[in-house]
Amino acid sequence: MQYVNQSDVKVYVVAYENQADLKVYKTKYQNQARGNKGLWHFTDYANQADIKIYFVDYANQSELKVYFVDYQNQSGWRKNSKKHLFY
Repeated sequence: MQYVNQSDVKVYVVAYENQADLKVYKTKYQNQARGNKGLWHFTDYANQADIKIYFVDYANQSELKVYFVDYQNQSGWRKNSKKHLFY
């Protein structure tokens, strides 16, 4: 996303897992990013995305804090109160 007002969710990437609302695994293929479990696939074009995210520079600008994990089975919500952002 180029502009924050075009996004659905403002996201901040945290340095440590315990700071995150959601642990995210980046999938290789779009069909692997199903459900609301932290499995994300990044598209080349905004019109291909189910949800448009904008990465902000500061935590206080975000609606959601994420931590990127190395393995799919590590992904998931740490704070269920934020799940509604992806429905």
